[in-house]
Amino acid sequence: MKLRIQNGRIIDPSQGVDLVTDLYVENQKIAAIGDAPDGFEDAEVIDASGLWVLPGLVDLAVALREPGFSQKGNIATEGRAAVSGGVTTLVCPPDTNPIVDTPAVAALIQDKADAAGMANVFPLGALTQGLDGAHLSNMVSLTDAGCVALSNHRRPMASTKVLYRALEYAATHDLLVVFHPDESSLSEGGCAHEGLMSTMHGLAGIPETAETIALMRDLLLVEKSGVRAHFARLSCGKSVEMIADARASGLDVTADVAVHNLLLSDQVLNQFNGHYHVLPPLRSEDDRLTLIEGIKAGVITAICSDHQPHEKMAKIAPFAATEPGMANVEVLLPLAMTLMDEGDLDLPTVLSCLTYGPASCFGLEAGTLTVGSFADFVLFDSTASWDWTLENRKTKGQNSPYLDERFTGRVMSTFISGQRVYQLV
Repeated sequence: MKLRIQNGRIIDPSQGVDLVTDLYVENQKIAAIGDAPDGFEDAEVIDASGLWVLPGLVDLAVALREPGFSQKGNIATEGRAAVSGGVTTLVCPPDTNPIVDTPAVAALIQDKADAAGMANVFPLGALTQGLDGAHLSNMVSLTDAGCVALSNHRRPMASTKVLYRALEYAATHDLLVVFHPDESSLSEGGCAHEGLMSTMHGLAGIPETAETIALMRDLLLVEKSGVRAHFARLSCGKSVEMIADARASGLDVTADVAVHNLLLSDQVLNQFNGHYHVLPPLRSEDDRLTLIEGIKAGVITAICSDHQPHEKMAKIAPFAATEPGMANVEVLLPLAMTLMDEGDLDLPTVLSCLTYGPASCFGLEAGTLTVGSFADFVLFDSTASWDWTLENRKTKGQNSPYLDERFTGRVMSTFISGQRVYQLV
């Protein structure tokens, strides 16, 4: 199949491209930008006048909830939500039921994703068996089964010694390990950033040192073991400084941040709204601004949705008793663009952190429109105003403070390997 996307504004930060021209697709891959390749005839033509043509978004944190938590979501519903938001490649965590600690579970997730025909799905494998933090998983078998990296998610390790042995093993086989830096003895029982707001409202606090102490330990172990490492969902300004120092010293580390930690601070706790209950928590305004500066400086190279769909009842309780997490994958792009609207970040930086940046963190062949790459791309109307509601949402989750909000900018079509997988009706 041949496809010509005509007169769209092609924006690809991986190549520094931003111009109105044509995009050509052949045999599931990008064939050319600008002039038609030789012999390119009889193509289907799509007029993209007035639209942006973007690389498919790459989201490093999308909980699909399958297997095990069908009341919250499943691979089909959350995959549909992803492509409706322009996400063509996603990484899902290992905390399913059963845990992704065997090749069979990894294969099940990928088979179901293939059957759904939505986003490209890459599971994380469990670093330890059952995420118990004590017994190492068969990391090589998980990687051979399609897991793109290993992680113990937010579950604690039994000891620093066990963690170090796991990193040594991963380094021996050149495997990527994903860290969620958290010292559980400091964060256990907490539900909000430890500060004035949590004190005023009587909420158990999670100090920033719960993240930074764990991060310092992890960085020292990364240096000692030589493992490739990615640090997920940074929330503290001090963490940005530590990652910057580590990168400057030559450590092979990357980092991401959830979009809500860039947009919100603990000031929203005034509303006592359980939709703002997330882990790591929303931090101070100074932390939020430092995270943005970390993106500007290239210390943080990926923005993710940290999509965690929940059923309605999971958020109907006093704040501390609600289940943490937001379901924002289908509005990741317009949410991230509000950072640009407010003057915090420019367009190339925002798009890079949603496409090529996260793909590079995990070594994925995605997030680019370079000739020869798979034709995963999005047609985006940057001027469209629309309301995101319970009725028109695609995710099964009902837990987002942004439901019933008006957004500017909407995905009109999403293509994977040159095939349209989503079209706004």
